[in-house]
Amino acid sequence: MSHPYARLFESLGIPALNTMQERAMDAIASHSDVVLVSPTGSGKTLAYLLPCVLALTHSRRGIQLLVIVPSRELAIQTGQVLQGMRAGFKYSLCYGGHAVGIEENNLKEAPAVLIGTPGRISHHLRSGTLHLESVTTLVLDEFDKSLEAGFDDEMAYILSACTGLQKRVLTSATFAGTIPAFVGIKDPFLLDAARADYAAGNAPAMKWVRVPGDDKLEALVLLLGKPDMLPAIVFCNHREAVERVSEQLNIYGIAHGSYHGGMEQVNREKTLIRFRNGSVTLLIATDLAARGLDIPEIQSVIHYQLPLTEDSLVHRNGRTARMHAGGSVYYLLDHSDQLPQWHHLAPEEELLPRELVMPPAATWTTLYISAGKKDKVNKADIVGLLIQKGKLTKDEIGRIDVLDHSAYVAVVATRAGKALQLVANEKLKNKRVRIQRAN
Repeated sequence: MSHPYARLFESLGIPALNTMQERAMDAIASHSDVVLVSPTGSGKTLAYLLPCVLALTHSRRGIQLLVIVPSRELAIQTGQVLQGMRAGFKYSLCYGGHAVGIEENNLKEAPAVLIGTPGRISHHLRSGTLHLESVTTLVLDEFDKSLEAGFDDEMAYILSACTGLQKRVLTSATFAGTIPAFVGIKDPFLLDAARADYAAGNAPAMKWVRVPGDDKLEALVLLLGKPDMLPAIVFCNHREAVERVSEQLNIYGIAHGSYHGGMEQVNREKTLIRFRNGSVTLLIATDLAARGLDIPEIQSVIHYQLPLTEDSLVHRNGRTARMHAGGSVYYLLDHSDQLPQWHHLAPEEELLPRELVMPPAATWTTLYISAGKKDKVNKADIVGLLIQKGKLTKDEIGRIDVLDHSAYVAVVATRAGKALQLVANEKLKNKRVRIQRAN
């Protein structure tokens, strides 16, 4: 007998729910207030969306489910998961950097689900374009990060407008045990999947690398050449350090992506798309990439600069060895560095190779298409074009991300050039589109 959600799993591209998601479904369905603690990347978004969306009804008007997230990246990713569920309910996104006029137009006919950041949601509340009296379920995703970012007043204002709440769900990768009074939760059901995960022995291997002299960059390059290092994230404390490391890696000819708060939003999104689909297997980033992002399993986390706080250490290291996957954490230490006091596993020394070996090239590359959802283009259209006109096989086409006015598709790198030649003058939905390698 097939699973009752088999069609949903197929739409989402997963074989089944993991243990945490199954437990979260039961908890959210059975309790009015739930705190879900689980590592970033473990599937928290689907874990809370599935039971909350199943509780929606087409007979009710107005917003029923409100999801508040700390960042626009997480808002976009949550919307993508919801879209992949194909639940048949209208949803809207509200976040900084998105056109206010488009959001206002989307809110004229209230969606069943609203996903957004505290600042933009409170803006719409104050301007009178948003009403939340109909909300019955509230999700504060990565709620502690929203508090750390100083959104207390905005969140309190938003919650005061949700006068019909029946269920509250709070999620976090870590939980300090303190919930602000304005949330209105007194005795929540706590599901701490993070603690259970490490109790099962699924912790990363900890290693430290002594850097000869002061040249961390050379040590990093040597380390990246070791077998089975990629995909990897190299963490720096400041955007200037990210840019400096990136410039040096360019000199060595090592392909990578960069991610920090000083980048334009569209460039950050493109970097994440390429990292998720395997076109980029090395990411140089600040702690902005340590949590709240839906990115793939990471084989290696490398502390190019040591984290400044224990919380930062936890979230950086949490990017690898998630759920049932393995992984390693490396600390690059020069003569002035000492291992952080907060790590709970004793690192082992890792010796650097004596000679440079270039990291392997990515199997995939990403193609950019100048049309998206607003142009009525979907994944099936793109697959059809690349198979029929580009002469690619299904196995040579990877992950596809369709945005409002653009799309990105991963294809096998060795086949990309020929495919681009074949589709150069083709149309999608009777519209001439530009197709090229994504930068």
